[in-house]
Amino acid sequence: MNKNMLTVIASVLLSGLTAFGIVKSNESSTAAEPSQVSYSIDGSAYRTVNLTQDNYPDFTYAAESAVDAVVFVKVTVKTQQQYFMDPFLKYFFGFGDQMPQEREQQGSGSGVIIRQDGYIVTNNHVVQGASSIEVTLNNNKTYEAKVIGTDPATDVALIKIEADGLPIVPIADSDKLRLGEWVLAIGSPLGEQLRGTITAGIVSAKGRSMPNTTGEFKIESFIQTDAAVNPGNSGGALVNKAGELVGINTAIVSQTGAYSGYSFAVPSNIVKKIVGDLIDFGSVKRAKLGVAMSPVTEKIATELKLSSLEGVYINEVSKGGAADKAGVKEGDILLAIDSTAIKSPAALQEKVNAFHPGDKAVLKIQRDGKVRELPVEFQGTDQVTGTVNNDGDTAFYGGFLRDAGKEKLASLGLKKGVEIVSAGNGKLAKAGAEDGMIILYVNGQPVSKPRDVIDIAYKSKRAVYIEGVNAAGKSVYFGFAKEE
Repeated sequence: MNKNMLTVIASVLLSGLTAFGIVKSNESSTAAEPSQVSYSIDGSAYRTVNLTQDNYPDFTYAAESAVDAVVFVKVTVKTQQQYFMDPFLKYFFGFGDQMPQEREQQGSGSGVIIRQDGYIVTNNHVVQGASSIEVTLNNNKTYEAKVIGTDPATDVALIKIEADGLPIVPIADSDKLRLGEWVLAIGSPLGEQLRGTITAGIVSAKGRSMPNTTGEFKIESFIQTDAAVNPGNSGGALVNKAGELVGINTAIVSQTGAYSGYSFAVPSNIVKKIVGDLIDFGSVKRAKLGVAMSPVTEKIATELKLSSLEGVYINEVSKGGAADKAGVKEGDILLAIDSTAIKSPAALQEKVNAFHPGDKAVLKIQRDGKVRELPVEFQGTDQVTGTVNNDGDTAFYGGFLRDAGKEKLASLGLKKGVEIVSAGNGKLAKAGAEDGMIILYVNGQPVSKPRDVIDIAYKSKRAVYIEGVNAAGKSVYFGFAKEE
């Protein structure tokens, strides 16, 4: 892939999503006119439709039934910029060399209503860092929205408006989506003026991943389509011919920054699990298998005398992890989890992501020419406060800390402190912590390394109070009660 010519732009919009809708057949329907009754999360039926495909040779039903559940999302992000002060002001009034100046920037995207009481799915990158969010429905009504939760690993976010009786769209099983199947993309490409735009295409590929140049943990098993999407479509709906949600449009691949034939969507099965966790638990409960893997190449197949290139090759097994405890070994070929065949690393990530910590499954592996089935119990990804990861960062109440670098300290006029590398989405973040903050005091005591923060917090009986500065040098204070 030519990095100079290729620009990956996260931007798409999806239409009506019923992330928790379940579908049951209507027993009273006739064979000639099969009908489908969709139920919302509270069990109440909200529509019955004729799904005889012969009666729908075009996309009018899917488009008209889903478009009202796709919304326009406008966000405001406040940014801090530095400007230099006059040296005379510094001399007479004691100002520093730089002072932060707050500016506002606006962006937009799309979202999909998943519950009648105002829950809306969008992309994390649409609402990330937003100081305010405004949602406009297809009927032109506008509401203020708040963020319920986000999951950067899948680029999924959940927001909510105070409304009821809203239109929603049933969610389909994205695993059943077939190559060549017709799909519609619904969203607001290029801004509010094109709100509710509907484009059509086919499923070009499944299980796609894209180059990760940031080094951040990502779960990518995209649905690739040729439905036209552009900046502003992010968070919009990808629906099938029956008007059911199969994905959330998330990214395009383009040499110009505009649509050029390829678009990608997060599968609805991933979205359903992420959103369910955010509503039920306030954070994503992600299962972990504990393996490093790679595709099965012809070289590997030849060396291991494999009959096909199916499955994934296990490069490494984390000691004490779920796979290790199940008996998986380096060099195994993982063929399936339960009844789902695993054909690529992206497919394995997608399947594992569907489980919660503590869930059990059966791994089908091939070793020494023999196929074996190994029961496995998935572990969680949360790290205990005080543990150190491979990058040397120290876990602290859902986030990670590290020694603040000399250059960063100097730029803020500080001599010592501890940097919050990642606030995460646990207790630390909920208390008000943000990425890039420098912790100066914990419960009134100065700190210079992560171990200081851990030790002081550990000794505290009830609460942890933190004083420091944010990335712009502004003083911050927050605290939280310790877990019992």
